Amino acid sequence: MSAKSEVKRQVREFYDRVGWQQVSQGTYQNAHYDDLRPVSQEYIHNCHLRVLRHLHPEGRYLLDAGSGPIQYPEYLEYSHGYEKRVCADISIVALQEARQRLGENGWYVVCDVANLPFSPQIFDGVVSLHTIHHLPAEEHLQAYDELYRVLTPDRQAVVVNGWSSAALSTVLNAPLRLQKFIRRLYRRLHGNLPTEQKPKGTYVRKNTAATLREALEGRMNFEIFVWRSVSVNWMRQFIHPAWGGKTILRWLYLLEERFPHFFGAYGQYPLIVIRKPKPETIGVSLDAGSE
Repeated sequence: MSAKSEVKRQVREFYDRVGWQQVSQGTYQNAHYDDLRPVSQEYIHNCHLRVLRHLHPEGRYLLDAGSGPIQYPEYLEYSHGYEKRVCADISIVALQEARQRLGENGWYVVCDVANLPFSPQIFDGVVSLHTIHHLPAEEHLQAYDELYRVLTPDRQAVVVNGWSSAALSTVLNAPLRLQKFIRRLYRRLHGNLPTEQKPKGTYVRKNTAATLREALEGRMNFEIFVWRSVSVNWMRQFIHPAWGGKTILRWLYLLEERFPHFFGAYGQYPLIVIRKPKPETIGVSLDAGSE
């Protein structure tokens, strides 16, 4: 088995056996990687709905590349104006769960998002959320090419992933790194500090804003917006009801709305919009850059 095949086997096995197993009604083990507390709910909800702004409101088919189980209610909104939502995922458990939510409104295809088994220009909308970073690094660009290939001209695709290194997160997470250092030092000196139990994840390889721009510029028309600018760890550590957490997140959301390119490039989670022009207007318009 090749190294790339082994990575995909590990990812599929993780999501089949762990990530998409329900821990309670409608909540999956993978939710450990998000902040679902009431204090964060409004902010998370609004960030999820940002995807809708960049999709054509209606069409025949919407591709959900790496659909998972469509785990959040907001995700269902993306395909309301479409005849069918085509859920493509490497995990059969994900697709079984997605069928429970969509039923006859969806089609379900076990496949690899870097090798989509669909005809060119067949989808009026494409979304891919937190998926490409699970591919072997050398297949990231191939996955973007595949999403572009199956997209109908004059339509848009939306990709959400995280950056491997983001300037804003580096600054905001400095206290967390200091805390971890102190805990390690204390444990080494005293040996009696409890170790945090975190869920074991799977293969992830992320890009930086610079490397993604370098890969996509001249290849397709794209623009980088913000999806969410802060990490889950930061939110869990610093956003609390007693500290005015909901108000802080409302102000953060307003800042992200005012400067979407800045927070997209330098925050934690970018929203990458890929536009496929009409045949008579094909040309490359580069990322608008940071504000």
